[in-house]
Amino acid sequence: MPAAPNHAELLDRLGEVAVRVGLNIALGQQLLITAPLEAVPLVRRITEHAYRAGASLVSTFYTDDETTLARFRHAPDDAFDTAAKWLHDGMADAYRNGAARLAITGGNPILLARENHERVARASRANSLAGRASMELITNFAINWNIVACATPAWAQQVFPDLPADQALARLWDAIFAASRVTADDPVAEWARHNEILHRRAAWLNERRFAALHFRGPDTDLTVGLADGHAWAGGSEPARNGIVCNPNIPTEEVFTTPHARRVNGTVRATKPLFHQGTLIDDIAVRFEEGRIVEASASAGQEVLTRILDTDEGARRLGEVALVPASSPISSSGILFRNTLFDENAASHIALGQSYTKCMLDTDSLTEAQLSERGANSSFIHIDWMIGSNRIDVDAITHDGSRESLMKQGEWTSQP
Repeated sequence: MPAAPNHAELLDRLGEVAVRVGLNIALGQQLLITAPLEAVPLVRRITEHAYRAGASLVSTFYTDDETTLARFRHAPDDAFDTAAKWLHDGMADAYRNGAARLAITGGNPILLARENHERVARASRANSLAGRASMELITNFAINWNIVACATPAWAQQVFPDLPADQALARLWDAIFAASRVTADDPVAEWARHNEILHRRAAWLNERRFAALHFRGPDTDLTVGLADGHAWAGGSEPARNGIVCNPNIPTEEVFTTPHARRVNGTVRATKPLFHQGTLIDDIAVRFEEGRIVEASASAGQEVLTRILDTDEGARRLGEVALVPASSPISSSGILFRNTLFDENAASHIALGQSYTKCMLDTDSLTEAQLSERGANSSFIHIDWMIGSNRIDVDAITHDGSRESLMKQGEWTSQP
């Protein structure tokens, strides 16, 4: 029996999966990476695999928790309405000229928990404004892009607070490797098999073309209308530049665009949301005609209110996703405190910006025409989990009949 791969080998596999599965980097393509400083070993593996695959130039921009905190503790108050627009504009220009995008997540989920919430919100809004052009190229799937994770000491201590620092870091790396499917003998082939499952689910939903979804369970009775001409997606998808990529590593979801004005009812979150360093727990909201009109949280209420007040679209939905309660991430029993992982443990919805890639025939449509079909526009896109083994999901057809999709969080109707 061959020996189990060691950490270095698994890290190299993750780098290979990020390039070959996540990005499917093209010959001569440039790559822009953003990453925390602690991710240098993973960045090196990704960079090597990218050049081996034919990338012409890999450029990495690092973030550092200590310098981020220095800003919030020592910068003048008016500094928090400022963002590096020159950097975002440069990235947008790179994407327009064919560059791919890779983000490595792994920051401390509570880094800004003790900082001034108003300043955090202002800085986030300024950054969203500055990055609108580059983010639209990503949300419209104009380029091949990908997000992968790197375990860091600060994140690991939040996930495994009862373990010594070195053990917590090792446990988090193990969980990342398993969820990212790099522990398989042939991770690239394993991803091909997994993508096929997600593709079949999305294709079946697209054939049925349901009008709405109805979520039912404890404190949840929510009807989510689907956008006119919506399209389900999941796993690898072709970007508008023709390159097939997997935007999220890991991923367990199939998702689409809800109608921004056809969401009604109540829903309670089934997992906490970690946003800009703050834990927002036990979220409960009520929708009327697509808009959140009541919202509460047992923790993080102030931050939740600031999120909802970001702009008009922040109180409306931009995504709905179905994930079985038995997904590997859910089965791990780990609360990752990171949306990339936690959203793949449960069905979820997202406040804010829609992915127009999940709508048919949108190339020539104006923003007003997209809105008429149900697309939402916002500076934010924030996922939060509403699924569990206590939630049922029915599909509603255009004639009002119903079909069970999920019982107790598991698929009942699928190929």
